[in-house]
Amino acid sequence: MKKIVYTLFIAAFAGNAASAQETKTLAGGVQCKIVAKGTGEKVKLNDVITFNVTQRTDKDSLLFSTYAQGSPVKAQVQASRNPSDLMEVFQLLSVQDSAVVKVPVDSVFKGHETDIPAFLKKGGYINYTVKIDKVQSLNDAIAERNTAMAKYKADELAVGDAYIKDHKLAVTPTASGLKYVVTKHGAGIKPLRGDSVYVNYVGRTARGKVFDTSIQTEAKAAGIEMSGRPYEPIKFIVGAGNVIPGWDEGLLLLNQGSKATFVIPSDLGYGEKGAGEDIKPFNTLVFDVELVKVIRAKKAVANTPKGAAKAPVRKRPAAKKKN
Repeated sequence: MKKIVYTLFIAAFAGNAASAQETKTLAGGVQCKIVAKGTGEKVKLNDVITFNVTQRTDKDSLLFSTYAQGSPVKAQVQASRNPSDLMEVFQLLSVQDSAVVKVPVDSVFKGHETDIPAFLKKGGYINYTVKIDKVQSLNDAIAERNTAMAKYKADELAVGDAYIKDHKLAVTPTASGLKYVVTKHGAGIKPLRGDSVYVNYVGRTARGKVFDTSIQTEAKAAGIEMSGRPYEPIKFIVGAGNVIPGWDEGLLLLNQGSKATFVIPSDLGYGEKGAGEDIKPFNTLVFDVELVKVIRAKKAVANTPKGAAKAPVRKRPAAKKKN
């Protein structure tokens, strides 16, 4: 009797495995084979999925891997715009499903054949492995994100406030969330939006790590001095979105010759994306600045706050610490 039951179990398992290995062909010749079956309902349009994926050429060269980058991808399932977006594939899968997907190169670049890169071949495939880790309704995903954002912001506020307290800064807050203190009052003119300014600065995280400066002695002291870099005040048009919004706002409050400390929340800095290794997402930044010079624009504009792109203060290679 036990032998019969065991035999039936093996047969049933083999049947499930065969089903899992079935290859389905979708629009554009996309082939999808589920190699490990999970549980639950299939992914639907507008669901938000968290998944791991690898992308390889026919010669097995790795093009992309969430495993290599250290975190899965999160995306809302929408109508497919290109076979390579896998949106139709996702709707065949459930939580914990794993699949092997072959996407024809010709379908991806249909009508744009001259754009096919050298590492892909006409008539070949882009090969994916996909594993669905989590499926959420859009409302649940939004609620989860809002909760996480609130925690990030609370943590960020605590770190920024601790810096202000530890350094005994008598800051003045603005409506936007910028906090600043003038440490030396200059006697020169105040800039208007559209004016050119020359600024010296030291930038650090709210945990005290210096990540950039225009002053060589400060760079050397912090171990981030770069050979061949000119250490001098940087010049830009204030209020034009060439720097982070916290700078654009703060500099308009100063007179030429002034020195100040800006405590800039991530909303006025690099936001939830961060910038490089040192500036993490949701990081409050601290800048000691000196407004060295103001050059009036030929046509000055009203000194009114203006939203600005969260661009770096200055684009340059990442600093290498000296041994």
